[in-house]
Amino acid sequence: MAANISNKAAIAGIGATAFSKDSGRSELALAAEAVKKALDDAGLKPADVKGMVTFTIDQNEEVDVARALGCNDLSFYARVPYGGGAATGTLLQAAMAVASGVADVVVVYRALNGRSGQRYSSGVSGNLISGSALHYGWYMPFGMLTPASWVATFTQRYMHVTGCPRDALFEIAHSTREYAVTNPAAFFYQRPFTRAEYDAGKKISEPLRLYDCCQESDGGCAVVVTTPERARDLRQPAVLIRGVAQCSAKDQEEMTSFYRPEIARIPEMDIAAQAAYAQCGLAAKDIDAAVIYDAFTPIVLWQLESWGFCKYGEAADFVLSGNLRPGGRLPTNTHGGQLSEAYIHGVNGIVEAVRLVRGTSVNQPKKAVRHALVTSGVGVPTGGAILGRMD
Repeated sequence: MAANISNKAAIAGIGATAFSKDSGRSELALAAEAVKKALDDAGLKPADVKGMVTFTIDQNEEVDVARALGCNDLSFYARVPYGGGAATGTLLQAAMAVASGVADVVVVYRALNGRSGQRYSSGVSGNLISGSALHYGWYMPFGMLTPASWVATFTQRYMHVTGCPRDALFEIAHSTREYAVTNPAAFFYQRPFTRAEYDAGKKISEPLRLYDCCQESDGGCAVVVTTPERARDLRQPAVLIRGVAQCSAKDQEEMTSFYRPEIARIPEMDIAAQAAYAQCGLAAKDIDAAVIYDAFTPIVLWQLESWGFCKYGEAADFVLSGNLRPGGRLPTNTHGGQLSEAYIHGVNGIVEAVRLVRGTSVNQPKKAVRHALVTSGVGVPTGGAILGRMD
């Protein structure tokens, strides 16, 4: 039987740099700033850090970040693969380290120059000789070289099977933009758009248009994870990690699982949701707000279904009923999401989920937020976390 780490780790600090299209700084400088801000937020010092967790794709070595900050010895360091699929997986690693006693203060960070440096929209290229990349050979001759083209394939099938209209994609893009308009940290702060502008957006890969796709951003984010006992005595209200899970499902590929019996749903997120709920004994009805990974608008629909907010095929109706908006059933991506705030591979989403539980989001819902959901990227092995107030 798997060990249960529910409520055995808490987030005590959050930090973020400014988000831009050209930071003019190294990724290491961004990482160090984000971590330092998270430590300051918690009321801790670099010397208190005993562990670090980041993404396999992050270019900042843990030892370099530790040295830049003036940390002492580290007893734990780990990396999680699969790009945005790693987002809440980093929380799982940190929570396990804290719950097991391996490290009592663990920092999670992600920093990148995703616009001025390597741009993920450039897709797959070069000499693909690794085992994990060979499957791209089946798709590249047809021009399927980018994340947008892969997600568009799943989306076409989903829209065909469920009857989902383009209106639902617009509603997701528009609701996140409306949140960003009032968020000074967002790239699209005070920059609303209309349906006409959405429809006129450049075609990327049918049915995706420009505003269905996330940004490319420079910036960094970090969170500090520690024991609930220590977090209780620190500067900010502690936010418990109620449940957190990862999953890779059968016949999984990295973004291109096109040979499953059905590609209009994401079984790995279904399983991750079940595991996270089981850890903490909560259900969809207990979640008050959400930060749902939104690299592309349609993937929000699939995740709403996976986490039980609506039945399969009903996500379009759910969003078109205004449920993602401030007064809706599930205020979602209240920072503007990766569509309209910044694309920091979901770690800015973890930061926002903490704010929601603390009650400090710039777009804080009027209702009480006791539990917030935050998810990782989909199409790859993925996961999610449920964060909650410490009573």
